[in-house]
Amino acid sequence: MSAAGATALAPWIAAQRSRLLAQRGHAWLLHGPSGLGQYALGMELVRAWLCDAPIAPGDAPAAQGAACGQCGSCHAIDVRTHADLCVLMPEVQMMALGWPLSEKAQAEIDDKKRKPSREIRVDAMRDALEFAQRTAGRGRGKAVLVYPAEQMNQITANALLKTLEEPPGQIRFVLASEAAHLLLPTIRSRCLGHAMVWPASDRMQAWLQAQGLAPEAAASFLRAAGGRPDDALALAQSGRSPQAWASLPQAMARGEVAALGDWTPAQAITALQKLCHDLLAASVGAAPRYFAPADLPRVPPLAALTRWSRALAKAARTADHPFNAGLMLEALVAQARNTLHSKH
Repeated sequence: MSAAGATALAPWIAAQRSRLLAQRGHAWLLHGPSGLGQYALGMELVRAWLCDAPIAPGDAPAAQGAACGQCGSCHAIDVRTHADLCVLMPEVQMMALGWPLSEKAQAEIDDKKRKPSREIRVDAMRDALEFAQRTAGRGRGKAVLVYPAEQMNQITANALLKTLEEPPGQIRFVLASEAAHLLLPTIRSRCLGHAMVWPASDRMQAWLQAQGLAPEAAASFLRAAGGRPDDALALAQSGRSPQAWASLPQAMARGEVAALGDWTPAQAITALQKLCHDLLAASVGAAPRYFAPADLPRVPPLAALTRWSRALAKAARTADHPFNAGLMLEALVAQARNTLHSKH
């Protein structure tokens, strides 16, 4: 990986940033499948909007309008203390990405009164609306980043709607979503939409190699991620090896629980859904997407795969709150083994 765990900005994200910064609008909706860089692009936009010294055309034409990366505003964003930036995320993601929670939320979690939320709480949205009414501290306006926007419940989304309709002062919004169809139509209609670019395979491969991956590992993780570059890099940084991913189908056929030993139930279900998808594809003569054909076991009957697909979808609904994670993994592996050896 690159130094200090930093990730170089992907060239396709930089190109999209330049295109969007050249357009006018107070609210953007970045949408597309997961792993295409919605969060990275959203951060690039708010950094540029708030930067004290955006890059001038003559300095770097390809980065015109982008944040300089050196000023007080850029530094404040880097250390998560910018007074004119409000970030709205589920608390679990804020904590994972180093964004501070409100004092009240942090105290409730520290006192074990509740767990970090997996949706964007209405309390956080109310804080954001109060933030929108305040005067900007640095004179460059204010920005609100909402990610993933589909994690707003209806109450939270309705609270945002009025501010999107009548934004106070110099404030701009960027909503980044991996499931924009789940957003209220009224939210979507008040934003300028931008479909995330799905880059060419050779560009993704080159970028992953620039992050320190060997060519074979980059290709393997790209396959495991379904061709989504951010997801591929996350897999590479998770400590798992390409060999472990390639051996997963046969390990499931043998019922080896240890193959999923360090996975959370949610991660295990995602991996098994990918295996099920590839076997369903193979059963109708299509090419697998996530595993190499040689890595797949014998293809079970279509009816067995269909039952397994439905069971995995049902399990996914409770994956974040399992009664017992170890027992759930054992049950998932047993279910996979039974399916892979099914005769009907």
